[in-house]
Amino acid sequence: QVQLVESGGGLVQPGGSLSLSCAASGLTNPLYVWSWDRETPGKERELVASISSSGSRFYADSLEGRFTISRDNVKKTTTLQMNSVRPEDTAVYYCSVVTGGLTYWGQGTQVTVSS
Repeated sequence: QVQLVESGGGLVQPGGSLSLSCAASGLTNPLYVWSWDRETPGKERELVASISSSGSRFYADSLEGRFTISRDNVKKTTTLQMNSVRPEDTAVYYCSVVTGGLTYWGQGTQVTVSS
C-alpha cells in the first residue's frame, strides 16, 4: 500500500516563496509519475505540475514559470518550489503518484498567500 505524506504548507506573503514536499512509503515500482494539484472552493481541482520517471515536466500555464517540480528517486520524494507567489495561488495542494495504473493521493496541505 502506497502512502503519501505532505509537508511545507502555510502562510506566505505575496511575492514570497514556499516549498512543499511529499514523501512516499510502500512505493516499489521504479516507474511512477509525481503530480501536484490544487483545489480552491468553488473551482475545479487544477493540475499544477507533474514529473515523470524520465524527468519530463509539465506545468500549468497559469504558473507562468514561477513554480518548479523536482523528484528524488532515492528518497522517493517530490518537491514543489513555489516562487513569486500570488494571492490566487491560495489553495489546498495535493501531491499524487501514479504507478502500476493506480493513483495515490496525499492528505493535502493548505497554502495561503496573504499580507
